[in-house]
Amino acid sequence: MSGNEPRWTQTWLGGVRAAGVDLGYPGERLGLPEEGGGSVAGWGRRIAALVIDWMICTWAITQLLLRINPADSPWVPVVVFAVQYLVLVAFMGQTFGHRLAGIRVAAMDGGDPRLLPVVVRTALLALAVPALIFDRDHRGVHDRVSNTVVVRM
Repeated sequence: MSGNEPRWTQTWLGGVRAAGVDLGYPGERLGLPEEGGGSVAGWGRRIAALVIDWMICTWAITQLLLRINPADSPWVPVVVFAVQYLVLVAFMGQTFGHRLAGIRVAAMDGGDPRLLPVVVRTALLALAVPALIFDRDHRGVHDRVSNTVVVRM
């Protein structure tokens, strides 16, 4: 083993970046820019958008408009979230949270996602687990299956 090669433990213990392997920036493999509009959205923006959307669905819609206590019917906010997500992403390419965070959902061809992929993406996102499994381009299972990516505006 030469002096430049990583130890075998570095490749799994600290990840490939710790081993000195350059993976490029998120979105490079997809042909997206590194910074600015059209680049892959970072985790901060995505989490901010999710929190905003979740607050709108649980507090504003479920509690104030529908007058349903989420503690009594915990599935209602999830259904409200899925419906608002489906409608807004299908017709506008983004939710209210996405808009405030400066991000949008894009099809891999750069345009707005089509209806069927948005339906699949929404169903998987409502399950939460597919969104927690992601690749180095910050695309969760729900993005990969629906052939979409979340990008900055």
